[in-house]
Amino acid sequence: MTTTTAAPTTADARTPHQVWLRVRGLLLAALVLVVAGVAFAAVRSGGQHGRLDPRSADPYGSRAVAELLEDRGVSVDVVTTLDEATGAIGPDTTLLVAGPNVLTAHQQHRLHAATATSAGRTVLIAPAGTSVPRLAPGVRQASHRPVTARPPRCELPAARAAGASDLGGIHYATSEPGATACYQDDELAPLLVLPGRGADTVLLGSPDLLYNNRLDQQGNASLGLQLLGSHPHLLWYLPSLDDPSAAEGGTGTDNGAGSGDDEAGGESDFIGLIPSGWLWGTAQLALAAVLAAIWRARRLGPLVTERLPVAIRASESTEGRARLYRKADARDRAASALRSATRTRISPLLGVSPRDAHSPAVLLPAVASRLSTSGGDPGALLFGPAPADDAALVLLTDQLDALEREVRTS
Repeated sequence: MTTTTAAPTTADARTPHQVWLRVRGLLLAALVLVVAGVAFAAVRSGGQHGRLDPRSADPYGSRAVAELLEDRGVSVDVVTTLDEATGAIGPDTTLLVAGPNVLTAHQQHRLHAATATSAGRTVLIAPAGTSVPRLAPGVRQASHRPVTARPPRCELPAARAAGASDLGGIHYATSEPGATACYQDDELAPLLVLPGRGADTVLLGSPDLLYNNRLDQQGNASLGLQLLGSHPHLLWYLPSLDDPSAAEGGTGTDNGAGSGDDEAGGESDFIGLIPSGWLWGTAQLALAAVLAAIWRARRLGPLVTERLPVAIRASESTEGRARLYRKADARDRAASALRSATRTRISPLLGVSPRDAHSPAVLLPAVASRLSTSGGDPGALLFGPAPADDAALVLLTDQLDALEREVRTS
């Protein structure tokens, strides 16, 4: 006699169709991300560059002020390396440093040494932390306040001609003789002009008045044109991370300054290095990860039948569930399962419909009418509380068996 043994089918042996059903959602999400990224890159691949970039027409770009300066006869050149910036400065040049906090300590010292003898003007946009004493010795960073329209409150001709302007951000204080503080708030100024040997340095606490979307408000255009157009040539320095000079002089720790301040300044600089687009991209990726986790999480739904790899005897399944109940000390669950099964089996014998098998008001009168003896309380037996210990659970099992036998034989 020969027997044919079927190849075992396990839950892990999935067909190609099942694999496709599981991965198609991930593939679709990846495709949507790729298409969205390509579309986003295509939309932003025009004349948009970045914040405070004179080539950018974005709301936070500065093309408007650059074009106004060129209309007034001021040439505007964009440089991205320190060598280009220091090599082109001179007595007829205004150097605007758009990101002084991005520069390393070595770059900041080099820049200050070059501008101190240039006889031109240097405009520093929102220097902070250790950048302030390196690029403007004698100045200290005092506080950070919101950008609002402020009156000049100083004798600087450019500020008096511009009137109220959108100033704020970082405020500065100094005791240097000859320094001019404008738009002050509690003797702290977001606009500070420091005289030098034939040159001057301007500290601007925030770049907002140079943005395209703010240039036509208050006296922003007048103040920006006068600060940047005092010389016939404007050098717009946008520090770049791939500048070879950034690798010179170590990691940027100033040997003459306290290490604690440098670490704090470096941490602030690192945050400043992250473009706003990457922050939005990170937020979108985090949202996509959360949605994917929700989609792949276990969800409650209808039971799905599945072929078992082997045949399991009913007694083994019962013993396995009993061991789980015992391990969890779940006598209440075990007693509930035993009573429910007994009620389900005896209800047809008593003429009770399956719908009313678990209703005490219907089942108990039928049981009482069938039993010939009153050896126990059927209500406590079929609907009573959970057993207090294992011995009581075993006793309940024996009593349920006896009740079912009596119903069957009566």
